[in-house]
Amino acid sequence: MSGFASAQTYPSRPVRIIVGFAAGGPNDILARLIGQWLSERLGQPFVIENRPGAGSNIATEAVVHATPDGYTLLLVGTPNAINATLYDNLNFNFIRDIAPIAGLIRGALVMVVHPSVPAKTLPEFIAYANANPGKLSYGSGGVGGITHITAELFKQEAGGLDIVHVPYRGVAPALTDLLGGQVQILFTNLALLIGYIGTGKLRALAITTVTRLDTLPDIPTIDEFVPGYEASSVFGLGAPRNAPAEIIDRLNREINAALADPAFKARLAHLDGTELGGSPADFGKLIADETEKWGKVIKLAKIKPD
Repeated sequence: MSGFASAQTYPSRPVRIIVGFAAGGPNDILARLIGQWLSERLGQPFVIENRPGAGSNIATEAVVHATPDGYTLLLVGTPNAINATLYDNLNFNFIRDIAPIAGLIRGALVMVVHPSVPAKTLPEFIAYANANPGKLSYGSGGVGGITHITAELFKQEAGGLDIVHVPYRGVAPALTDLLGGQVQILFTNLALLIGYIGTGKLRALAITTVTRLDTLPDIPTIDEFVPGYEASSVFGLGAPRNAPAEIIDRLNREINAALADPAFKARLAHLDGTELGGSPADFGKLIADETEKWGKVIKLAKIKPD
């Protein structure tokens, strides 16, 4: 009965959502959107606390060691799945130590090239890259980030393309050098690219998810030419291990209600993501699958953290 009672009175004070990235980015925006929804539905503030650093490991460790009472939550994302294999000295086991609550969104990345690349389609690009090994380079926001391993997965599944990786400290400087022609390729979020695609400063070749984007309906998915390819940014909420199941279930219901709400879905659309939802077990399986998938890419590409 104590668990039932705690769920009935939860929350009785403010709840923290820890985000492993700086304020203003897509992770932070998503956390604030769901935090506002939960605040309005549950009658207590859901406060966003940004703890950037170490590819979200600092934030994750803070939640792992927090009291498992439902008052400290984590914005879970693809970086957690990547870091499980990328780092071999973590002080936690993400899948064991974070209890899944619910999936929020799956976001696509867009593969763009500088106009100097003489390929108008993805098959033409693959042919050009094969004919010019080592002469093309792609930028990323840093070693082990989604903009890095998404490109590595493409190289592997497109037949082992020889394209040079140039890591930057963030996507913004990578995009600057792409526009200047210092690198020729970038995989990143559409929001950063849409203006440059529209003006012809960059050429969009493909989408990384298995479905096309409504905002770029004429741009094919990579999967249409490289069958089986899929890469995306997955986000959801988690709690410390042993958080009360009744509280997790209540949060799960409220999140699923948000994802079914037309007004909330319209706000999510600005993040170029499709809603996930489902049970805590559904989200747990998704994170486990992502961890296994990216672990194989990291091992094959021999990626090591900076």
